Amino acid sequence: MARTTTGFDGGTPLRRTPRQARSKARLALMLEAAERILVDDGVEALTTTRVAAEAEVSVGSLYQYLPDRDAIIDALATGYFARLEDVMDDLVRTAGRERWDDPVGVLIDTFARVYRTEHGFRALWFGSGLTERTRAADREHKRRMADGIRRVLLALGVARDDETLARACHAAILAADALAQEAFRRAPEGDTDLLDEAKTMLRRYLTEVVARYEQRSP
Repeated sequence: MARTTTGFDGGTPLRRTPRQARSKARLALMLEAAERILVDDGVEALTTTRVAAEAEVSVGSLYQYLPDRDAIIDALATGYFARLEDVMDDLVRTAGRERWDDPVGVLIDTFARVYRTEHGFRALWFGSGLTERTRAADREHKRRMADGIRRVLLALGVARDDETLARACHAAILAADALAQEAFRRAPEGDTDLLDEAKTMLRRYLTEVVARYEQRSP
């Protein structure tokens, strides 16, 4: 099942949780308006007054769900994390059906395509004003993405499930995330040379990780 992309089912501190379809749709419109502002003018422009005006709702209506800028940022971040994790889940399912000649290339190319379309995600991470809650959520998000890498390797049948594999996958996702962010800081479509360097580095690292299991095999 796909995760929600609007943040109101993911633990975001909303003042009120929408239950009816109409209320959920109204909140989604507010977050879409917030994302437009974020992309066009940056995090600092995300005031409740500006978002309400962009969404064509009253400030009071916005306050029902998003009482301040921090709540808006947290809700947007929750949606971005959910979309990225859905892509990872799709890759895990695909890895179980296919044999990839270059798993690292598939993973990096897939997420580079996502980064090219998720302008709000890039604007949020490259800007300032992230909340402590969002930073904590990002750490948990990276752990879930690392678990996705673990599940891909298991689906491909190249590793055994243990704490060493989990730790290696966490290290891989931290390195990949840092390099991807820098690549997209350098160029809107991602610096392809840097992304290629990321592939080279991660191929060598994960090859070494896989080799550890081969050495342990009887």
